[in-house]
Amino acid sequence: MPIKVTDNLPAVKALARENVIIITDQRATRQDIRPIRIAVLNLMPNKSETELQLLRLLGGTPLQVEVDFIHVASHVSKNTLLSHLETFYKTFDRIRERCYDGLIITGAPVETLPFEHVDYWPELCSVMEWSKYNVYSTYHICWGAQAGLYYHYGMEKYPLDRKLSGVFAHCSVMPNHPLLWGFDDVYYAPHSRYTTIRAEDLRTRSRLRLLSSSEDAGAYIIDSVDGRNIFVTGHSEYERATLANEYARDVGMNIGPSVPKNYFPNDDPKERPVMRWGAHANLLFRNWINFVIYPNTPFDLASLREVLMKRQMTEM
Repeated sequence: MPIKVTDNLPAVKALARENVIIITDQRATRQDIRPIRIAVLNLMPNKSETELQLLRLLGGTPLQVEVDFIHVASHVSKNTLLSHLETFYKTFDRIRERCYDGLIITGAPVETLPFEHVDYWPELCSVMEWSKYNVYSTYHICWGAQAGLYYHYGMEKYPLDRKLSGVFAHCSVMPNHPLLWGFDDVYYAPHSRYTTIRAEDLRTRSRLRLLSSSEDAGAYIIDSVDGRNIFVTGHSEYERATLANEYARDVGMNIGPSVPKNYFPNDDPKERPVMRWGAHANLLFRNWINFVIYPNTPFDLASLREVLMKRQMTEM
């Protein structure tokens, strides 16, 4: 939450340089607060597991957050009961006239396919186009990040020699960015993917910024210069056992997976995994809500579409 301070306090200028959000007495007396509305397009197979992971992190802010879960109508889920989807989820057609403060597009186990070969790609493109004028900030995760970078900026994904699986150290490239407020010099995040994006491709996109990277995992957090699109190539939302469960699944499928790096003590899958990214994960999601969304969306959320369209016209 913003810090309320007395008007003209000398520390205000220093706090502003550090991207600490403050409000003066004058602004506080006029401030209205409403629930933050977040839509989650859940593309993961085990939807209940992903729901729990994301809700834990979205619940870390003192702001009230309302969540709508969305599923694609153009794909039949094999791992989630239809009754669960009908009870707890909406389709895109049901929410396309609404506006949201934030949208999360999750990862999906389809990264080895060309984007256009994914059966729900046209529907996902419709959602991403809709988000330009109906969502203030969209948070893309793993394959969702690659899909967003491809759709919005034409960036390709590239196959890796082996699956990137493990927990890797990261450093901030833009440590004063509001999304990275409070991060340590080194922090950890899980990755689990067969494809990657290349840093040299980012350098040719003037409207994108690399915020965080890893020597082992590459580009990690990227945002658009207007702050409205966030791309996270890893899985900070993963829980302690998620990588272990994925590894056991891959072993059972006889695909010869490598043991996730920097995860099991002594690289022994029989040991309990070390959880070293929880604080970073909570801080990342809190910063997204508290510093990217909350100060920038209008109180009257219904006016968001008009606000964004006017902004688009002035930037053309």
